[in-house]
Amino acid sequence: MRRRTFFAASAAAGLSIYARGGEHGSLERGDIPKRVFGKTGERLTIIGQAGGRFPMCSYEDAKDITLRAYELGVNYFDNARIYWEGKSEQVYGAVLAPFRKHIFLTTKSPQRSRQGAEADLEKSLRALKTDYIDLWQIHQVSTMDEVEQIFAPGGAIEAFEAAKKAGKCRFIGFTGHHDPEVHLAMLKRYDKYDSILMPLNPADPSYLSFEKNVLPIAVERGMGIQAMKSTANAKLLQAISLKDCLSYVLSLPIHCLALGCTTLGQIEDDVRIARHFKPLTEERLAQIREDGAKLKGPQLEDWKRNIEEKAGRSPASRIQHG
Repeated sequence: MRRRTFFAASAAAGLSIYARGGEHGSLERGDIPKRVFGKTGERLTIIGQAGGRFPMCSYEDAKDITLRAYELGVNYFDNARIYWEGKSEQVYGAVLAPFRKHIFLTTKSPQRSRQGAEADLEKSLRALKTDYIDLWQIHQVSTMDEVEQIFAPGGAIEAFEAAKKAGKCRFIGFTGHHDPEVHLAMLKRYDKYDSILMPLNPADPSYLSFEKNVLPIAVERGMGIQAMKSTANAKLLQAISLKDCLSYVLSLPIHCLALGCTTLGQIEDDVRIARHFKPLTEERLAQIREDGAKLKGPQLEDWKRNIEEKAGRSPASRIQHG
């Protein structure tokens, strides 16, 4: 079950963690904590609106959610060329263009060649109605073969370097969620990234962990660190509250957490949590991590490489983990 599908169903059943009133709720614009985004020097709100789940709502609803996020003080907006076949970027272009100087706008390309990535960037700029991207990222790098393609002659890294030099993007980075070893390979091949995006949640330390293997290197390099999949697409919410999932990730040495909201209530709930966030103690982090470990494995984090199949585990034993 997807993260927000679960939470939306809970809210509809009267289980939302906060009461809401009025057409857009009672929440008003206010301060959301900000962190300096690594060596970029940019100050980003600790949570951001992401466009990846917009296919789960209507185009008009997506516009309302984006505007509401901005109204509430969010300044970090995540997107990608392939989200909703380009429509997610169009949503941002339709809503955020008047506020362009007040937001940090990101998008991504999954193309592995220079030519393909450059074509994506031009489409992104048109859809987003801007002449530059704050952060342009190599999207969802999943295999070692893709790493080789990106850095081969004529590979995508050439497009990213050229775009930064030309001022079409201010910063560059990469993303992925399939295998921490692939993230490590990307880091080994190149030391000029400004940012990195990785999945982080309470179950991650127990299975192919990005928190254990990748996060320390990103911190050491002073990169801008973004997190995603904080609730494991809602599946952790069967055992851990939304507040604890978000607080767990925000207590790690990251700068911002991308959240895929598909209702006004969701973005308001997330903003409330962010505004009242206080770093968790090591003891509390360990407790939440222990709860997450009970659900660990590829059935929970199904975007990760499945090492249990190769190990020959039985279906019964796999069910126990998620």
